[in-house]
Amino acid sequence: MSRIENHPILGEPKKGKTVSFTFDGKTMEGCEGEPIAVALKANGVSVHRYTQKNHSPRGIFCAIGRCTDCVMVVNGKPNIRTCVTPLESGMTIQTQDGVAPKEV
Repeated sequence: MSRIENHPILGEPKKGKTVSFTFDGKTMEGCEGEPIAVALKANGVSVHRYTQKNHSPRGIFCAIGRCTDCVMVVNGKPNIRTCVTPLESGMTIQTQDGVAPKEV
């Protein structure tokens, strides 16, 4: 995984226990309680959704829950802002295509 282990200002991040989740049918690991977007980024995922009109890829933009660039389908529910939604063990996360899961 690609993570900041020691931030020059914030120090060592506090991490929850390691949990497994599924992203587009692949099993991945992250730290319980961290934002879903952080766990995905640590696993090399940068595209969270594709826009409905132009099919343009989107990922993390504001990272504070104000925009909708990071929305994904989480546990079957679309439009979940992954930058502010905590990761839980066993979550099913899917790339969003418009307002539906992307066909994998």
